[in-house]
Amino acid sequence: MKIKFILFVFITIWLALIVRVFSLSVESNSLYTKLSKQNTIKSEQIAPVRGEIVDRYGRPVAINKLGFKIQLAPHLSFKKNIAAFEEELQTLKRLLPSLDIEKMKKNYEKKESYYNHNFIDIVNFIPYKEIMPVYSILNLRKNIKIVPAPKRYYPYKNIASHMIGYVARANRRDINQDALSELIGYTGKIGLEKYYNKYLQGIPGKRKIQVNANNQEVAELMHSDAQEDTKLTLTLDMELQAYISKLFEGKVGAIVVMRVDGAILAAGSFPNYDLNIFVNGMSYKMYNELSSSLDHPFTNKLINGLYPPGSTIKPMLGLLYISTDLSPYWSVNCTSSLPLGGRIFRCWKRQGHKKTDITKAIRESCDDFFYKGSLVLGNKKMSEGLKRYGFGEKTGVDLPNEFIGVVPSREWKRKKYNKIWNIGETVNMSIGQGDFLVTPLQIARETALIATGKLPTPHFAKRIGDKPYTPLYKDVLNEKEKKRLPIIRQAMYQVCNHKKGTATHFLHSKVKIAGKTGTAQVIAIKQDIKKRKLEHELSYYSRSHAWFTTYGPYKNPQYIVMAMVEHGGHGGHAAGSMVSNIYNKLLELGYIKKK
Repeated sequence: MKIKFILFVFITIWLALIVRVFSLSVESNSLYTKLSKQNTIKSEQIAPVRGEIVDRYGRPVAINKLGFKIQLAPHLSFKKNIAAFEEELQTLKRLLPSLDIEKMKKNYEKKESYYNHNFIDIVNFIPYKEIMPVYSILNLRKNIKIVPAPKRYYPYKNIASHMIGYVARANRRDINQDALSELIGYTGKIGLEKYYNKYLQGIPGKRKIQVNANNQEVAELMHSDAQEDTKLTLTLDMELQAYISKLFEGKVGAIVVMRVDGAILAAGSFPNYDLNIFVNGMSYKMYNELSSSLDHPFTNKLINGLYPPGSTIKPMLGLLYISTDLSPYWSVNCTSSLPLGGRIFRCWKRQGHKKTDITKAIRESCDDFFYKGSLVLGNKKMSEGLKRYGFGEKTGVDLPNEFIGVVPSREWKRKKYNKIWNIGETVNMSIGQGDFLVTPLQIARETALIATGKLPTPHFAKRIGDKPYTPLYKDVLNEKEKKRLPIIRQAMYQVCNHKKGTATHFLHSKVKIAGKTGTAQVIAIKQDIKKRKLEHELSYYSRSHAWFTTYGPYKNPQYIVMAMVEHGGHGGHAAGSMVSNIYNKLLELGYIKKK
C-alpha cells in the first residue's frame, strides 16, 4: 500500500511538471513572443510643430523660431558610466560655450532612473545659427542626440499681449489635462494660445523602431508624419492694434474696436507686457514687480476686469424703462437731489436738469431721471431685463476664463450675503453703481445691441485653418423694444453731437458717431459733503473710472469703439480724443468709406 502511494505521488508530481513545461513552451509561446517584441520594438510619438497665429492680413503674431534641443543617453550618471557622462558634458561646453554644465547636470538628474531607457533633455533650446557649425560633430556621438525643437516667438512683443497670450513649459497639471503637452513640452497658458491650444498644437506623428539589447535603434519599421498645418487667422489688424496701444500709453484700462457682428479688429488691456519673457523665463525680481503693481498688468481687464458701468448703463436701462412701465414721453423735474430712505441721492449737476425726458436724460446723463424711473420699475424688472440684454453672463468671446459680472437683485443679495434688499440699492443700480459690475467687453457688446438690435458674440478668430468663423447673434429684444430703439439711438447721437451732449466738446471725429459717456465712482461720497471735489482734485486711486462707448457711422453702424480708463475721471474728457482718433484711423485704413 505504501509503494502504491509513493508511486501515485511520484507520478502526480511528474505529470504536474510535464503540464507546466507544456504551458511554458507551447501555450505561453504567443505571450512571450509578444513580450519579446516589446523589448525589441518601440513606438515613439513625433511632436508636431505648433501652428502659427497671424492677423487678418497674414502678418505673423505668434511664430516658431527654428532651433534644437540636446539630449543625452540614459544611465550615464551611474558610477560605471560617470567618466563618459563628464566627457559628453565637457564636449558640449567646448563646442557650445554658452551652455551651463551645472544646469545640464541638474536637468539630466531630474529624469535619470534605472527604469528610464529614453534619451533625456538637458538643453531645451539652442538657436539654429548657434548649433549648425557643430551639428555634424555632435551627431556622430552615440550618447548625444540633437532633436529639432522650435521655440515660440511673439514679433509684436507687448502689443495685444493679453489677447494673444503665451505658451510656457507644461507643468504636471497641464500634462494631467492633456497628455500631448508632455511630448511637446509646452502649452498655451492664457489668451488665444490657451483657448485654441488643442487646435494649434496639432496631432503627433508615430514612429515604430527596432532596437537592440542596448536600446540602440536598428531599423525604422513604420513612420507617419505629425499633422501640424494649424494656422489660426485672427480678426485683429496689428497696424490698428499698434495704433491704439500708442494712444493708451501711460493709461490704465481697456479698449476695444469691434465690428457690429462681433469681429474684434483691435483690443487692449493696459498696462501690458512683453509676451516673450514668459517663453524665455523671467527673473523673480521682474515677476514680483509686475505681480505687485497696483495697476495689475497680468489681468486682462477686457474680460477679467470688473467695474461699475456708471452712466454707460443708461441707454440700456432707458430702453427698458420706455418699453415696460414708462411712456417715451415720461419726464421728471430734476432738482439735483432725491431724498429717500434717510439719505439724499444727488444728480451730478448741482443746479439740476429741470424738466427731463428720456432723450435729455441720456444726452446730459441726468441721474435723477433714472433714480425716479427705477422706483417705478423696481429691482426685479430691472435685473431681469438687464440679464435678458446680456449682462451677468459671459459674452462668449474666444478667450479663456471670462468673468460674468454682477447684476444685483434681491435673490442675489440674499444668496450672497443673507441680507434683505433695500430701496436705495435699486436707485444706486439705476446709474450703474453699487454692486452692479460689468466687464468692458460686455459694455462694447451692449453698444452693438443698441446699434443693430441684435446681440453679437465677440470673437478674435477669422479662420481656423481653412474654415471661416461664422458670426453668432442673439435676438434678445421684444417687438416693443425694437420699435423704441430709435429713441435711444437718437439720444446717443446727441451725446456726441448736441451742444449739451456730455461728449460733444471732447470729440474731433471725422465720422458721425453716437455714444455714451460714463463716470463710475470708486469711493462713496459722504452725505454731509455739500460740494463735491472735482476729479482732478482727488488722489489718483480715488478718482472715478472713465467710460466712453460709441458706434459709428451713426446712420450705418459698422463699428463699436469702447474705451475705459481706470481713474480717468469724466468719460468724455479722458477718452473722447482717443476714440475720435480711432474713428479717423478707421477712415484712413479704409474700414469706413469716405462719402
